[in-house]
Amino acid sequence: MSQQLLSRALVSINWLAGALKTGQPGPALRVLDASFYYPPIRNGREEYVEKHIPGALYFDIDECKDQTSPYEMMLPSESAFAKYVGNLGINNASHVVVYDADQVGIYYAARIWWMFKAFGHENVFVLNGGFRNWEKQGHPVTSEVIKPQPETYKAVRNSSLVKTFEDVQKNLDSKQFQLVDSRSEGRYTGTEPEPGGEIFPGHIPDSSNLPFTSFLTEEGFEKSPDEMQCLFQDKGIDLKKPLTITCRRGVTACQLALASYILGKEDTAIYDGSWYEWFHRAKPEQKITVWKNDK
Repeated sequence: MSQQLLSRALVSINWLAGALKTGQPGPALRVLDASFYYPPIRNGREEYVEKHIPGALYFDIDECKDQTSPYEMMLPSESAFAKYVGNLGINNASHVVVYDADQVGIYYAARIWWMFKAFGHENVFVLNGGFRNWEKQGHPVTSEVIKPQPETYKAVRNSSLVKTFEDVQKNLDSKQFQLVDSRSEGRYTGTEPEPGGEIFPGHIPDSSNLPFTSFLTEEGFEKSPDEMQCLFQDKGIDLKKPLTITCRRGVTACQLALASYILGKEDTAIYDGSWYEWFHRAKPEQKITVWKNDK
């Protein structure tokens, strides 16, 4: 049963290796390298050019976002997303597999998975174990960059999967949904700095904390569905009730959305602006932290 559940959102390295052996990547199967790093201690695009899974195309999350927003990683418009993925040779029937090269195994790939879900694409999966384990298991890599033929893509935003600042503000009183923060405990409480130093750490009132790394094994694979279920239960999170995930910029939050999807919950929402937007827009008393500005 566990393997059946995992297949709802993940593909195995062996599955992808077999699929690439039996057919060339194209509109029917598109593999996307979503490697990105913040702070930019590594360059995802440059690493992709150096080596990637054969046939994979680079998905630049810094390009496929709302370029007009003052916040860090907001969803693009329907038309912008449709144009971007269409230029990657993806149509609405494409089987999309996303991976990244982060050492934790799955990082930005979960955000791209959620973006496709948020724009109505059902046939999208994350490579379990990521590029780290693809290489470790001895599968081929290449520096050849293919140029896809553009495809027509129609995006329809599912607003129920996206929460706004106003939604979260109203929820402080209405308590219509559970709010969970996927950052580390230190960044949630305010004992560890936020990357980049632009904002101080802390959390939204009445949110609980469940770090996204809890769902990954040391080897970089997703934990079993039973283990995932226990992680949610141990934090008092009820997957039968409305759930929204937040983080710094709406990226690691998608790891919890992915985990809940694997467990059968398909309506977990992401607060897209997350702590970065909340920090800039919320009242001082709505930012819970032990951080001292003189640190």
